[in-house]
Amino acid sequence: MLAKVLTCATIGLEGAIVEVEVDISPGLPSFTIVGLPDTAVQEARERVRAAIRNSGYLFPAKRITVNLAPADLKKAGPAYDLPIAVGILLSSQQVYADVSKTVFLGELSLEGTLRHTHGILPMVALAQEKGLSTVFVPAEDAPEASLVKRARVLPTVSLPQLISHLQRETPIAEYQPEPNQTLLRDLTAIDLSHIKGQEHAKRALEVAAAGGHNILMCGPPGSGKTMLARSLPSILPPLTFEEALEVTKIYSVCGLLPQDTPFISQRPFRSPHYTISHAGLVGGGHWPRPGEISLSHRGVLFLDEFPEFGHMALESLRQPMEDKLVTISRAQGSVTFPANFMLVAAMNPCPCGYYGDPVKECKCTSGEISRYHKRISGPLLDRIDIFIEFPRVDYEKLTGEITGENSERVRTRIETGRLVQQERFKGGKLTYNAEMTPMEVRQFCQIEPSAQSLLRSAMKQLYLTARAFHRVLKLSRTIADLDGADIIRTHHLAEAIQYRPRSLI
Repeated sequence: MLAKVLTCATIGLEGAIVEVEVDISPGLPSFTIVGLPDTAVQEARERVRAAIRNSGYLFPAKRITVNLAPADLKKAGPAYDLPIAVGILLSSQQVYADVSKTVFLGELSLEGTLRHTHGILPMVALAQEKGLSTVFVPAEDAPEASLVKRARVLPTVSLPQLISHLQRETPIAEYQPEPNQTLLRDLTAIDLSHIKGQEHAKRALEVAAAGGHNILMCGPPGSGKTMLARSLPSILPPLTFEEALEVTKIYSVCGLLPQDTPFISQRPFRSPHYTISHAGLVGGGHWPRPGEISLSHRGVLFLDEFPEFGHMALESLRQPMEDKLVTISRAQGSVTFPANFMLVAAMNPCPCGYYGDPVKECKCTSGEISRYHKRISGPLLDRIDIFIEFPRVDYEKLTGEITGENSERVRTRIETGRLVQQERFKGGKLTYNAEMTPMEVRQFCQIEPSAQSLLRSAMKQLYLTARAFHRVLKLSRTIADLDGADIIRTHHLAEAIQYRPRSLI
């Protein structure tokens, strides 16, 4: 007898409906799985056999053929255990049930219990989109699955419990999610008031956070670059619910969701080491997985010791910084991951770190300094909006009693600026100023007539490219939003221009 059961596969961050066809026919006992299964799916034969027997059911001693359709789609992971087991029980007529509109997801243990499975959120979202609203998932994955609105999630502990439900003996209660998901800020981040000095850099960080702009910090060792970067989560606005779902989907596919909190409510802050590979940063593998730039989606990607990263890794940032997406192509096809991140980079002015320092003498030659700077290409620098030089912090500032603004006050101004931008882009796909295309720049970045001459002089003296020109205008728009101005004025434009690089790089 032939039985058909529905499940899902993940391709990148998206799902695909998979039909599990089980046929049991007379012949020598065998168990074959076809349809491009990977090793984990092939090993499901032993897990399913033991789970069925240990759950008190009969495993057929006949010729069993399982087809995972469509056959040209690669099947990976252990999420096919449960649908295969249900298909065998239906095909062997040990269970009678209509499962044509039901999706089964989960890995089976040898005793028949269900274990945590990666990628539940995108698979349940696809099932709901296709009209398959009833989904059986492992009980510990039910909170994650319930993030999909209008999905009927049935938390399942074991295979016998599921069969009892299908035979209408002991129904499984639908999972009821908590009324409201709380979106939290990162309380572990460093508060701005704890950082002494560097007021100019703090202002630049505020502007960058308000408009989602990329920033590069340059200064001698110990001047506070890393500490200031790690304080950024404390001033960023909280994720919206839609943004949190996007981030949670990425972490679900990667298997990085914490067991106790199946919902990412804080903006990601990723800080990979400079020895990271190209695939680790961008994503990759035989079957592509998200890299650090996708894991920092809707958050911050902090690259400390910026010039020490590999040339290929740095150059691979150019396209995601511009398009907010990263596409990984393989022989089997292409996968696109979101990469809407805010880049925060930190570097020393030279290999020894003390070029231009008024106290400690630099020991690097001019050739070494030049080669060090050339590790970062011009096209990559052109995609960075804000360049900040960090001077050495004086003893008086370090020991002084005066503290700067705390993160809460700065965050309040940033949230006000973000609200202005949300109202500006209402109804569109943009969320903040850094995402504007030349069309939006022309529409929203109007400057007062007296500022035209300043912009013209900056174009000539700083040799601004067309991309840098538009970035200056977008940065000016953010500064004007923080100031509550409808039009970009001269002092807004002047502040944006001073954030462009001069002789340092």
